[in-house]
Amino acid sequence: MTMPSTLAMGRSRGFVEVLQLIRQKDAVIFTFAFPALLTILLGLIFDTPVSPGSPTTHSQVFAAGMIAYGILSTAFISMGVGIAVDREDGTLKRLRGTPVTAGAYFVGKIVLVFFAALFEVLLLLLVGVLLFDLRVSLSVDRWLTFGWLLVLSVVACTLLGIAASSLARSARSAPAVLNLPVLVLQFTSGIFVHIAALPSAMVNVSALFPVKWMGQGFRSVFLPDALAAQEVAGSWEPGKTALVLGAWCLIGLVLSLLTFRWSRR
Repeated sequence: MTMPSTLAMGRSRGFVEVLQLIRQKDAVIFTFAFPALLTILLGLIFDTPVSPGSPTTHSQVFAAGMIAYGILSTAFISMGVGIAVDREDGTLKRLRGTPVTAGAYFVGKIVLVFFAALFEVLLLLLVGVLLFDLRVSLSVDRWLTFGWLLVLSVVACTLLGIAASSLARSARSAPAVLNLPVLVLQFTSGIFVHIAALPSAMVNVSALFPVKWMGQGFRSVFLPDALAAQEVAGSWEPGKTALVLGAWCLIGLVLSLLTFRWSRR
C-alpha cells in the first residue's frame, strides 16, 4: 500500500486545522479584529496629510502598512501559540504516532494561515477603503506584486512562528514570548510609526528582519508612487524585498526543521 505524499497529507491536515479554527468563534473574532482595531485607532489619531498639500494622509499609509501586521498576527503569533498548545495538550504527541510527518504538519499550518490571512487582509482593506479612503488600484502589475508579497510573507511568518514556538516553555508563556519581538518590530520597522520619522540606525537593524520589507512592499501596492521618496532608499525596492522575504522563507524552513519538537522538553 502506497502512503500519501507529504503534500497530500499536508492538505488534509490543513483542512482539519481550518475546521478547528472556524469552530473556535472567540479565537476567530479576536484574531481578525485586533489588527483592524489598531488600524482604526492609528488612522483616526494620525489623520493628517503626509506633507502640505499632499492628497495622501498618514492614515492611508498606516492602513497599507498594517497589512504586514495582520499577516504577522495570523501567521507568526497564532502559529507559535497554537503549536505550543498542541505540544502541551498532547496533540503533537498523538500525531507523531500517525503517518503525518513534520513536513506535512508544516504544510497544514501554512494552509491554515493562508485561509486566515486572506480574510485578515480583506478586513484590513475594507477598513482602509471605507474609513480612510485608501485607493485600491486596478493595475495588474500592482496586484501581481500583492500576490507574491502575500505568498512570501505568509510562508516566512508561518515557518518562523513554528520555529519560535520552541522558545516558549509552556502554552501559557507563549503569547508573551511571541508578542514581545512582534511589537518591537512594529515600531522599529515603520508599521506603527512612519518610517521617515525613525532613526537610521534603528531602521538599519530592522531591515535585517522581514517586517520592514513586508510593510514597504504593501505600501508600494496601495500608495501613490510619489510616496516612494519617503522610504529609506527613496524607492519601493521590489526586487530587494522579494530577495529578503525569500531568504527568510528558507531561514524559517531550516529553523523549523532544526527546532521543531513533537513533545515538551
